[in-house]
Amino acid sequence: MSMTGRIHSFQSLGTIDGPGIRFVVFMQGCNLRCGCCHNPDTWALEGGSLHTPEDVVKRVVRFKEYFGQEGGITVSGGEPLLQADFVCELFRLCHEEGINTCLDTSGSILNEKVHALLDVTDRVLLDIKYTTDEDYRAHVGCGMAGPVAFLAELQKRGIPVTLRQVIIPTLNDNGENIARLKAIAAANSCVDKVELLPFRKICQVKYDKMGIPFAFGHLPEPTREAMAELNEQLHTKQEESPC
Repeated sequence: MSMTGRIHSFQSLGTIDGPGIRFVVFMQGCNLRCGCCHNPDTWALEGGSLHTPEDVVKRVVRFKEYFGQEGGITVSGGEPLLQADFVCELFRLCHEEGINTCLDTSGSILNEKVHALLDVTDRVLLDIKYTTDEDYRAHVGCGMAGPVAFLAELQKRGIPVTLRQVIIPTLNDNGENIARLKAIAAANSCVDKVELLPFRKICQVKYDKMGIPFAFGHLPEPTREAMAELNEQLHTKQEESPC
């Protein structure tokens, strides 16, 4: 009997979840409780609907002609590492179909099942949510050591990585954070792209419907000008000091 995984939802033609056009699978269940989370409906481990890897691959193959050379499948969440064995089999089957695989994760779990999953992962979208352990523990629900160790494993394997960070006013919308993020990227040659994403509160309706508080509901969204300034700092090369 084939294994099954709990899946929250599918997106057939995603354009912001990795290179090219992607078929996106949102896994159900998350081990973290980020204050800025847009998808509280993915938290519960027992939610979602059951699917086999074969069932998902059949869905993905229908859109293969749209992927081109860069597109493929992205598995996101929730946290896909909680169902690493399922995602591993899904990615293995996708490789048999010549489909590129991308993993969107917090990098908070690293065990034997995750190692097996990385064996069949072509790219990782890694959320570096903050750049201090204090902020991680206060606003995520884990320490920073887990994601750092995960990135070190990606570096060891040479898996291409896109670092991502949601910019949240009053918490990480400052030059010191961006400098630390740049340092993390510079220290890992596997990182070939860094993206800053603006904090948004359109998810408030989900929290209201579920009857739970939105931890960051009181915080403002970053302005377009603020995001432009931080992106400029992120992508500006540091000038060398004169001899």
